[in-house]
Amino acid sequence: MNWWEQFQADFYLNFVKDDRWLYLTRGLKVTLVVTVCSALMGIILGFLVAIVRSTCENTGRLKILNAVCKLYLTIIRGTPVVVQLLIIYFIIFGSVRVDKTLTAIIAFGINSGAYQAEIFRSGIQSIPRGQFEAGRSLGFTYGQTMLHIIMPQAFRVCVPTLCNEFITLLKETSVAGYIALEDLTKGGDIIRSRTYSAFMPLIAVALIYLIMVMILTRLVSLLERRLARGTR
Repeated sequence: MNWWEQFQADFYLNFVKDDRWLYLTRGLKVTLVVTVCSALMGIILGFLVAIVRSTCENTGRLKILNAVCKLYLTIIRGTPVVVQLLIIYFIIFGSVRVDKTLTAIIAFGINSGAYQAEIFRSGIQSIPRGQFEAGRSLGFTYGQTMLHIIMPQAFRVCVPTLCNEFITLLKETSVAGYIALEDLTKGGDIIRSRTYSAFMPLIAVALIYLIMVMILTRLVSLLERRLARGTR
C-alpha cells in the first residue's frame, strides 16, 4: 500500500466511517457558541469593572466597589483558566445540575471579563484629561461626560485589542473538555479514542483552529485600517 492509499484509508477511518466527521462539526458549533457568549459576557462584565475603577481613580468615589474589582482582577488574572473552569463546575455547581455549555460560558466569560476590564480601563485612561474638563465646562455631569465624550473615543482605541482578546478566548475554550464538554478539541479526541489514530483527528482540529484564527486576524487587520483612516 503506497502513501496515497494509506492516506485515503486513514481519512476514511477517521472521518467517513460511522460519520465521525460529525464529532468535529458538532464540536465546532459548541466552541463557537461558548466563545461568542463568553465574549459578550466578558464585554459587559469588563465594561462595568472598568467604569468602577476609572470612576474611583478620577473622582475618589466607589472605593469599596473598586476594592472588590481589584480583588476580582487579582484572583482571575492570577490563576489558570482551566482551574477556574474546574472550580466552577465541580465546586460552585457541584451540587446542582447545570448545563456544561452554560458552565463553560460562565467560566470563560468571568475570565475574559478580567482582561477586557483592563483593556477598557486603559482605553479610558488614554483619553486626555482635558476631555473630562471640557465636558464639565459644558455643564455635563461626570456620567454624561463619560457617556457622550470619553467612551466613544475610548471605544475606538479599545476595539482592535478587544478583537485580539476574542481570538485568544477562542483558543482558550479548547480546555472545555476538562468538564467533558464536547467542543471541537474534545470531538477530535473522541475520534482518536475510536480509531486509535491520533494524527488525523488532532491535525484536523489544529487546522480548523488555525483557519478560524487566520480569518479573525485578517478581519482585525481590516478593522484597524478602517479605524486608522477614520482618525485622520
